[in-house]
Amino acid sequence: MFVDWIEAFLPDSQQIKAPIELQPLAGDAGFRRYFRLVGQASLIAVDSPPEKEKNQAYIAVSMAFQRCGIVTPKIVAVDFANGFFLLEDFGLRLLQPELTTDKPPASVAERYNQAETILRQIQRVAPEPRVFPVYDAQELQAEMDLFAQWFVTELLGISLDQEEQQMLEQLCEDLIDSAIQQPQVVVHKDFHSRNLMLLADNSLGVIDFQDALVGPITYDLVSLLKDCYLHLPTDRVEQRALDFKRTLEADKQLENMTDQEFLRSFDKMGLQRHIKVLGIFARLSLRDGKSGYLNDLPLVIRYTLEAAQRYPDTKAFYSWFIERIEPLLPSHKWYRDWRTATEASREENSAGAESL
Repeated sequence: MFVDWIEAFLPDSQQIKAPIELQPLAGDAGFRRYFRLVGQASLIAVDSPPEKEKNQAYIAVSMAFQRCGIVTPKIVAVDFANGFFLLEDFGLRLLQPELTTDKPPASVAERYNQAETILRQIQRVAPEPRVFPVYDAQELQAEMDLFAQWFVTELLGISLDQEEQQMLEQLCEDLIDSAIQQPQVVVHKDFHSRNLMLLADNSLGVIDFQDALVGPITYDLVSLLKDCYLHLPTDRVEQRALDFKRTLEADKQLENMTDQEFLRSFDKMGLQRHIKVLGIFARLSLRDGKSGYLNDLPLVIRYTLEAAQRYPDTKAFYSWFIERIEPLLPSHKWYRDWRTATEASREENSAGAESL
């Protein structure tokens, strides 16, 4: 059925070489399957189950982004009933390898500049309610609940007592309050090095944006600078974050916030995100059979604990994690010392453009 649909909706400009041959590509954290049309010019076929994926949101966000000059894959054909897409092929060049420590620092800095320019474009997109839902307290809490359920209980086998549950509840309240008090803008929601692709003209294209919403102004910035798949030294993270703050101030999107206050909001937003990701990566392994994500846990733990130990109102979580969680980690095959974790090995990360 899928191949028949592709044949029926291929543009007239395509030279069909029957039978159509589909080359499976690495997927993402969802249920979508991607295929490159072998012998066809620059097309990706997507099988995206409509009962499990946000297909209409994908189209709506793509159009909203494109109207603002953000490069997303051109949509060639869509079948919402079956969840089939034909999309422009962005190729194979993820941004991630261009940001690793073996690249010249000037080149890495320029790539981050490119990514942050796109981020500013996203933040200027009109927050149309019919396209972008609000990232509210309920959603922020639901995400952090994944940590206790999937990482703590299911992966590590820990049952939380009442005191521990209260500590986590207090932490979540603090992180939610910090997120909601920030200026709210359009947020990609997964803005990192595996969702940005290098195009033929050396510009960047954006993928995996179907979860976009209206949320905290630091969310995408922390996703980029504290990327779950690679590590940028803390001093460079803070410098880039503060440089970005200057652009926000120049655009009148941020006012009356000191550098220290901005970094605190940035760090706490990262803490919310990484607590969520610990739960998501554990769930992807245990529920969905995608065990490769466990190899990225040490770096996510590093981000989590480095932020948690920095502020008085999050230190209780840090101390609990060190005393209760850390002793259990070395028994797991995926574990590496979080204090020095930077990224999973190239072999471990060879699966391709996976996302959260």
